[in-house]
Amino acid sequence: MKRWMIVLFFGLVLPGLIFSGGAKEQKAEVKTVRFWYHFDNPETSVKPLIEKFERENPGIKIQAEMVAWDAYFQKLLTSIAGGNPPDVSQIKLWWQPQLVEMKALAPLDDYIAKWPGRTDVYEKIWELTRHTDGKQYLMPLQMVILYLYYRADMFKELGLKVPTTREEFLDVAKKLTRDTNGDGQIDVYGFGIRGGRGGHDYWGTFVLSSGAEIITKEGKSGLTTPEAIAANQWYIDLFRVHKVSPPTTPTDGFNEVIANMKSGKTAMTIHHLGSSKGLVDVLGDRISAAPVPRGTKGAWTSFGDEENGVLAASKVKDEAFKWCAFLATAENNALWQKSSGQISINKSNGQTKEAQENRFMKASVDSTPFAGVLPAHPKVAEFVESVWPATMQRAFLGQITSEQMMKIFEEHFFGKK
Repeated sequence: MKRWMIVLFFGLVLPGLIFSGGAKEQKAEVKTVRFWYHFDNPETSVKPLIEKFERENPGIKIQAEMVAWDAYFQKLLTSIAGGNPPDVSQIKLWWQPQLVEMKALAPLDDYIAKWPGRTDVYEKIWELTRHTDGKQYLMPLQMVILYLYYRADMFKELGLKVPTTREEFLDVAKKLTRDTNGDGQIDVYGFGIRGGRGGHDYWGTFVLSSGAEIITKEGKSGLTTPEAIAANQWYIDLFRVHKVSPPTTPTDGFNEVIANMKSGKTAMTIHHLGSSKGLVDVLGDRISAAPVPRGTKGAWTSFGDEENGVLAASKVKDEAFKWCAFLATAENNALWQKSSGQISINKSNGQTKEAQENRFMKASVDSTPFAGVLPAHPKVAEFVESVWPATMQRAFLGQITSEQMMKIFEEHFFGKK
């Protein structure tokens, strides 16, 4: 009888124990988080950070894909439309309104509320990245604030001071624009303007600080007021009237603008910390930085940014946020910035000796109080990607007036009257 009871026990109980063990193994199954990202330098790798994360989180694997910048947003939209987006993607702030309207991003408020590192992120970043519906869809990754690059050696040679107002800026730009070898041809231009894609930041520095607003606090257009049109005309005149920028200005992009600074063809331009290493490698102490000059209504510079977003379609949202939080934690964020060349989002990293002594980082931090973003509007992404560069080029070429240019922008956001 006892023998039969033992057999019955093993026959009924043991399979259950085996099955239970199998269930535990299933629960321990590794989750994969697909991550899309971008670095200006395609040779830069996130492998060390991924390896560190996976050691600390053995149940999660990160499948990373570097995406070319020129195709990034379109590729992301295509992946969303096709139902196969990544779990986590770097997101530009001006993409957010369109992606939220598409219901493509998952709200992260509940995750962030429980994340211990939240208070070490600059409050200004939370403020700027929070969507107009009051929700937080983006996890901060890197801070990019634009400032003025200038050739310190040329300023010293001509006895010039770094401009702090737009009037001083124009005066300095004219003096820096000169024929250096007496052949009757301009060899150095005072200011390198980015007339192509991405140049809206340069435009904003001078136009949005001098009376123009894309959308007012009342939700109306602030683009076609006399003040706004005059501010835009002032910017157009830098190229067309004062000729302080190269003839190639209407089509110059990032590569051309930076190459002109390196070669000495231009004496000033606007960009961020990401360009500092390449410029220093060529120019050393001859290149320096300062906050952009003030306009007639104060100062404005672009809070360029990249955050991480968890896609709404992700089936591994918990793991995806864990990866985002890992990258936003001070120690790991400092490692990310060594690869990206940008500024850490963490207060604690901003207090390091290196951050305090680096002239480019100082220009960034000093510009934080007046750093701004374009309005959270579904049409901002299209404005930046195509409407602004195409319209700015036409104005630089004299094909349209300042007023016509601003009306095109107004119609883009508000429709035809």
